[in-house]
Amino acid sequence: MRELRVAESAGFCFGVQRSVEMAETLLETGPCLSLGQLIHNEDAVKALCAKGMRVIDSPAEVRPGDRVLIRAHGVAERIYDQLISAGAEITDATCPKVKAIHTIVRRAREEGSFVIVIGMRRHPEVEAICGWCGEHAVFENRRELQEWLDNHPIFWEKSIRVVVQTTQTRSNFNECCELIKKRCTNAKISDTICLATFTRQEEAERLASDCDAMVVIGGRHSANSVHLAQICREHCDSVQFIERTDELDLEALRGKAVVGLTAGASTPAWIIKEVRNNMSDEIKDEIKVEESAAEKEMSFDEMLEETLKPIYNGDKVKGVVVAITGTEISVDLGTKQTGVIPAEEFTEDGTKLEDAVKVGDPIEAVVVRVNDVEGVVSLSKKRLDAAKVWTEVEAAVEDGTVMEGVVTEDNKGGVVVSVKGVRVFVPASQTDLPREAPMSDLLHKTVRLKITEVNKARKRVVGSIRRVAQAERRERTEAIWNEIEVGKKYHGVVKSLTSYGAFVDIGGIDGMVHVSELSWGRIHQPSEVVSVGDEIDVYVINFDREKRKISLGYKDPEGNPWTQFTNRYKVGDVASVTVVKLMPFGAFAEVLPGVDGLIHISQIANRRIGKPEDVLTVGDVVDAKITAIDEEKHKISLSIRALSAPAPVAAPVEEPAAEEDEPADDALVYEVSADGTASGVAPEAEPEE
Repeated sequence: MRELRVAESAGFCFGVQRSVEMAETLLETGPCLSLGQLIHNEDAVKALCAKGMRVIDSPAEVRPGDRVLIRAHGVAERIYDQLISAGAEITDATCPKVKAIHTIVRRAREEGSFVIVIGMRRHPEVEAICGWCGEHAVFENRRELQEWLDNHPIFWEKSIRVVVQTTQTRSNFNECCELIKKRCTNAKISDTICLATFTRQEEAERLASDCDAMVVIGGRHSANSVHLAQICREHCDSVQFIERTDELDLEALRGKAVVGLTAGASTPAWIIKEVRNNMSDEIKDEIKVEESAAEKEMSFDEMLEETLKPIYNGDKVKGVVVAITGTEISVDLGTKQTGVIPAEEFTEDGTKLEDAVKVGDPIEAVVVRVNDVEGVVSLSKKRLDAAKVWTEVEAAVEDGTVMEGVVTEDNKGGVVVSVKGVRVFVPASQTDLPREAPMSDLLHKTVRLKITEVNKARKRVVGSIRRVAQAERRERTEAIWNEIEVGKKYHGVVKSLTSYGAFVDIGGIDGMVHVSELSWGRIHQPSEVVSVGDEIDVYVINFDREKRKISLGYKDPEGNPWTQFTNRYKVGDVASVTVVKLMPFGAFAEVLPGVDGLIHISQIANRRIGKPEDVLTVGDVVDAKITAIDEEKHKISLSIRALSAPAPVAAPVEEPAAEEDEPADDALVYEVSADGTASGVAPEAEPEE
């Protein structure tokens, strides 16, 4: 063995350390009872018993006035009641992480939810958890869980709460959760694996993968120690699981280049030190203890002391992300406490948590609150980032840098923009909103702004969205005028409507679409085609660069009704037409939407009629023959008469001389206006008497 690598996380976790310290404090004032082994380490328990602690197995052994210490694993709710009834003075050393599970399952019981516990069925921690549940079941692995779910489909849709023993392996928990998510539609899963356990397991996995042999120190009944040995065996062929120094087989380590050493959460530091020193003494100068560059020649005792350094509110700390849940990010600070950052600090701008942070990421934060009772340090990355941003914000006032942020609040006076965690107030006049628009229109939107005022002492920052917007509009306007040409297409937004057309913003410039350019059909108001806020595609008809005026078209040239008509009909074809207007000289009829033809009065019937309404009514649909098409002037002549049978021959009568000037049978050819309406008077038609 040439090199020994000692796991940094080896030894007492916070919960175990806390319970031992509570026991020692209690023993300073006299003997006490421990309900069950305080921790799963016989040597540590013996040392405490030598100071006056006695281990009991049941509340029945308690006498009035006895001082009873509840171990780190916790006890069932009924045990508390029995101890109180027995008159005991209770000192509760239950690990805060385990206490949190008791709270979760008790609430589940009150809500009527079924509880699934993932863990070792006979372990005292699991037994205690079950003592706070209502209906529940315990499963040690995926196989047991799958068999139970297969046989109990009634639970697939039930309200279920899932918790896990704090010392379980991550892989076992993930396998069980994957199955639950697939089968159970109403399950809430709480990741209650202790951060210290998770960290220790990850470190053991890395060590075992890199070492030729591993030594794991821990109690035979310690769940976390058993799991550590199990993990090491999955990645290393040579693993020794021992409780104390005299069980170490040094011969088995000879010839191994690199050996790793780790220990369970209930292993005292002095036992770890004994094993380490024993290995060092045995191989003498052949062993080299690997230590990080930061630790240099730091001894094990010094490393242990480092983890006990106090942390105070306002301290800047560095750590590594070791666990992520839906509500918080857990950080290993290298101390006895666990750092916790709220998940919303990473997601308040809409970013997904999995995209913002990952397990193993280094992270810096500021200490917000230290809870030594629960071993938790509340951290804020946002506050630290905000402090760093102040320098950028102050510089932005001088150099005019454009910054970006999200609008988080609104009021009558303006809006508040979060710029990398710094609150920037933007007055209403600087929001670039129309005067009548509510400030709430900007809520949750990402905006660009310039910082106009900074008062760090008062933590006041003022900005302007309008300045940036105006500058950007000027840039877009110049870009458009530099490249504009007739026929160029733009995607724009309808900004306003008038009786004669619609004004469209094509990217900083407003152009006008005349009402005649909005539709090929007849419309009276632009609002019949578009509304304010509509996004439409337009093209340039003409423009005046000096007067800064642009005329736009909206009608699709390919939708020209006249083109559709000439592609479909020719002279001599019969069309089904709709009468749209009656005049003294004839009737106008729609051949296609946007295309009208004239049926001269002489072509309405095969007999003489006094006026068109004697035969036709607006809205009538009739068949008519196309008798003439003027391609150049877009004129159409129609005839109903041409499709009628000849009128019966009447008895000869003497006709007035004036009737010799009766109009010819040829249909009228008339003018079509720009909006598609046909009009005109037949030059050969005489006014009716």
